[in-house]
Amino acid sequence: MLSKTKYTLLFILSFAFVYSNAQTDSIVKTDFSKKRFALVTVTEAALYVGSLIGLNELWYKDYPRSSMHSFDDNKEWMQLDKIGHITTSYYVGRVGTQLYKWSGVKRKKAIWYGGMLGFVYQSTIEVLDGYSSEWGFSWGDFASNTAGSLLCIGQELAWDEQRIVLKFSFLQSEYSKFRPNVLGKNLQENILKDYNGQTYWLSVNPASFMSDETRFPKWLNIAVGYGANGMTGGNFNPPYIDENGFQIYHERYRQYYLSFDVDLTRIKTKSKFLNTVFYSIGYLKIPAPAIEFSEKGVKGSLLGF
Repeated sequence: MLSKTKYTLLFILSFAFVYSNAQTDSIVKTDFSKKRFALVTVTEAALYVGSLIGLNELWYKDYPRSSMHSFDDNKEWMQLDKIGHITTSYYVGRVGTQLYKWSGVKRKKAIWYGGMLGFVYQSTIEVLDGYSSEWGFSWGDFASNTAGSLLCIGQELAWDEQRIVLKFSFLQSEYSKFRPNVLGKNLQENILKDYNGQTYWLSVNPASFMSDETRFPKWLNIAVGYGANGMTGGNFNPPYIDENGFQIYHERYRQYYLSFDVDLTRIKTKSKFLNTVFYSIGYLKIPAPAIEFSEKGVKGSLLGF
């Protein structure tokens, strides 16, 4: 669903741009600002309505509608798409929470209203899927959207910060050439569609759990990653016959990683430009030495993606 993915990504990046500039403008203030609140509200509404209208015009209207129904896609792509939903909801919620704090909304209201934005946005898309005869409402996606938002909200309520961060990395795989229409025809499409190249990380900041006097670097994280390989289809791999008439078989398997990471948002500089860059790309896993565990065995990598 490339068009749908693009619109979701556009929503996140546009929202994150406002957030990063707000963060570099000043630290969260407690005084309520009508101008800031209006800016946040108008931005949310414009991005929400505009992206959904565009999504409907460029995607859903080309497919027949149906009555509301659901379907089970929980086994597809070895659950990497579900983790993608969790990550998307988490980041939209994280951005929304900080923007509401920045505008002076009371703490708990900022956390709940902002933190639920990812859930609301993605669940709206699920409802649209439910009325499309080509797909259906996915309870697995709905649960993932909820989990991502609650991960953000729970940490804000407990610690007023995100000590456990979800991150993303991508390394182009060899499998897109076997089904380019499904996995992408170029690097841009591969990043969005080829789950073989995607890895999702749970990046934990140890220093945030220690005393303020700790010498442990405040920017250094420990990251646990999950990925999968050998997939050319959602539930199974369709037969592929090469130019010589031989069938090529790809084994599907899961991958688990242990690595270091850098929390760029904890690196404080006096440069507004650098702070904006750090906040804007903070969702990316920084390449670092990693250990991979899979049914293929254990192996190390100097630059774990």
